[in-house]
Amino acid sequence: MKIKTAKMSYEEVLALPVTMHQKPIKQRLLFRVVLLLLSIWDLWMTRFTYRMIGMEKLEKGEPCLVLMNHSSFIDLKIAARLMCTRPFHIICTADGFVGKRWLMRQIGCIPTRKFMTDVTLVRDMVYATRELKSSILMFPEASYSFDGTQTPLPDSLGKCLKILKVPVVMIRTHGAFARDPLYNNLQLRKVRVSADVEYLLSPKEIAEKSQQELNDILQEKFTFDYFRWQQENEIRIKEPFRADGLNRMLYKCPRCKAEGQMLGQGTKILCKLCGKAYELTEYGYLKDLETDMQECGEDEAKESESFTVDYPEAGETRFTHIPDWYHWERECVRQEILSGNYRMDVPVTIYMMVNTDRIYQVGEGVLSHSAEGFRLTGCDGRLDYRQEPLASYSLYSDFYWYEIGDVISIGDARVQYYCFPKESGDIVAKARLAAEELYKLVKQGTLAEYQ
Repeated sequence: MKIKTAKMSYEEVLALPVTMHQKPIKQRLLFRVVLLLLSIWDLWMTRFTYRMIGMEKLEKGEPCLVLMNHSSFIDLKIAARLMCTRPFHIICTADGFVGKRWLMRQIGCIPTRKFMTDVTLVRDMVYATRELKSSILMFPEASYSFDGTQTPLPDSLGKCLKILKVPVVMIRTHGAFARDPLYNNLQLRKVRVSADVEYLLSPKEIAEKSQQELNDILQEKFTFDYFRWQQENEIRIKEPFRADGLNRMLYKCPRCKAEGQMLGQGTKILCKLCGKAYELTEYGYLKDLETDMQECGEDEAKESESFTVDYPEAGETRFTHIPDWYHWERECVRQEILSGNYRMDVPVTIYMMVNTDRIYQVGEGVLSHSAEGFRLTGCDGRLDYRQEPLASYSLYSDFYWYEIGDVISIGDARVQYYCFPKESGDIVAKARLAAEELYKLVKQGTLAEYQ
C-alpha cells in the first residue's frame, strides 16, 4: 500500500489548513460487505479458522470494545470476517486517512495519533458506542510487533474501559506474524492463520475492578511470543527469503557489539564486521554458523564502556531465539541511557502531515535522540522541534512505511513529522527501544539518580 505525497516548502505546509474534527458516522451494511469481500482472498489463502470462547455472553446487537493484537496487515481482514454481523468502528492512525478520508469514514474508521494522549478519541468512542450503538475495534498496542512479542500497552487503557462501560472482547491471532513479519519487506509466507475470539470482561466486572486490575488483566492477555508459538507447534516456513531484512530488528552483533553492521539475507543473518553468522531455521530457531571470514580485531571486540555484558567465545551460540536477542538489545540500550552514553544523530529526509490531503516532503535535516528526548532540526534552519521523553510511552517507528522506507515519526496534535534515515545503520528499532526505556526511567525517577 502506498500513500499520497507532494513536495512543498516548510512554510507552505505550515500555512495549509488543518483537517477539522468530525464525529464518527455509523458504518453501513454495504461497507461491511465491501470489507468482507476484500478480505476473502487472503483468508482463503491462509485457510483461516477461528473459535469462539464465551461469546454467548455478548447479546446480539450489544456494542462492545474489541481489543486485538497487532501482527500484520491481515489483522484488519480477520476482524472484517469476525465482526461482519455488527456495525463497528476501527481506531486507526491518522495517516491512514491521507487521500481517502471520505472512504475511511464510511468504512467506520476513527483517526488518532499513535502513542499520544487523545481526549477527542475517547469522546468519539463514547459517541460511537452510546449514540451510534456500534462496537469499537482497537489495536491497543498501536503498532506492529517487531520481534513477535507484545509491545507496550497504554496505562490509560483501564480508565478507557471504565468510561466506555461496554463488554470487552479480545481477538488473538495465531500465524499472522509468521505469515508476514514486519521486517521481511511484505514478502508473504505460506502459513495458516487462525484466531481466538474471547469474551473478556462484562460491564459489571469492569465496574468492580480498579484501573490497575484491568490493566493487569489486559497485560496478561497481551503477553505472547510468536516465534515460540511457531516452534512449539512445529510450523515449518520453507521460504528462502525468511531472514531478509532481519537486521532491521537484530541490528547489534552479540560477538563484537557493532551496530548497523548486520545483514539479513536469504535464510541467514551475519555481521559484516566480524563474520558471526546465524541461520534462521525453518522452525524459527537461530542456528550458529561457522564462517571463514576474518575474526574481528581487538579494538572491535572490546567491551563497551557504557555497559558490562558477558559475551561468548567465537563459535559459541549466543542466541537461539530471536526475541532473546531483541531483549538483549533492549537491555544494552537501557544501560547506555543509565550511563549517559546514549545518543543518536542521524541525517533524515523529512515529511510532514498537517491534514489528510497528503504527506508533504519538506526537505532534509537531522534527527537527534538522547536522555533529553527527540530534537528534529532542518529545512535550512527553519525547523526546530523538540519532544520530551514523557511525551510518549513508545515510538511510532516502522519498517518500509507505505513502501517509502524505514521511518521514525514524532510530533504533536498539530503536526506529525516522518523522518526517513538517509544512511544505513538500522536505527529505527533501537530508537523505539530507547524511547520506551527513557519513558520508563524518567517516569520512575530512576534516570536522575544515574546522571
